[in-house]
Amino acid sequence: MKAAFVLWLRQLKRYLRSKSRIIGSVGQPILFLVALGYGFGPIYAKAGGGNYINFLAPGVIGQAILFTAIFSGIELIWDRQFGFLKETLVAPVSRLEIMLGRTLGGATIAIIQGLIVFVLALFIGFKPASWAGLLPALLMMFLIALFFTGLGTAIAATLQDMQGFQLIMNFLVMPLFFLSGALFPLDGLPPGIAKVTQINPFTYGIDGLRAALTGQSHFAFSLDLMVMSGFTLVILVIGTYLFSKIEI
Repeated sequence: MKAAFVLWLRQLKRYLRSKSRIIGSVGQPILFLVALGYGFGPIYAKAGGGNYINFLAPGVIGQAILFTAIFSGIELIWDRQFGFLKETLVAPVSRLEIMLGRTLGGATIAIIQGLIVFVLALFIGFKPASWAGLLPALLMMFLIALFFTGLGTAIAATLQDMQGFQLIMNFLVMPLFFLSGALFPLDGLPPGIAKVTQINPFTYGIDGLRAALTGQSHFAFSLDLMVMSGFTLVILVIGTYLFSKIEI
């Protein structure tokens, strides 16, 4: 497990040294909170939805975790192109440890991004229903981060170039985000869109996060937790298998 810890620490140090990355990655979530929160807030309130920023904030926190986690896979391609991955794979440690260290490192970074957005959202006007919900919220943030870090790693393990990874990620990330209920309630959707949201793993992550922080949810928190745990376990198994097949 020492190798996994070293890889986790390496990714964390790389992230903390990049101040521009930290600042840049919170720009879009804050734009969503301010522009959409205040722009559509009056309309949402008139429709009887209440405080839109309170509804929106969990979705934007999830967005920050999603983007950071899934794009951590690009580091795998970067390390492959510059030879660091080869040095890691020929070391006398199992690929399972390497995969574990990389995945936990990416997930930790994604959670930190989510927490940064959470703190900033408090200044913008977000008010959690109860601070007791922070612990289940952290659990849901961890599952979201772990799932999408595993997904990004699984996809990156099958690719050789960054351009291909970015195209696939853009094709996946935006539909996952916009069809998750992060920006709009899931009640009363057209049947086709409703079915898509029900098979979207991110839907359950956002719903669980919203339930923990605001007390509002479309599904039961226990269902959100069970579905996200199941999806996370499956993607980690797939990611570990694909990572074990990387040729150097």
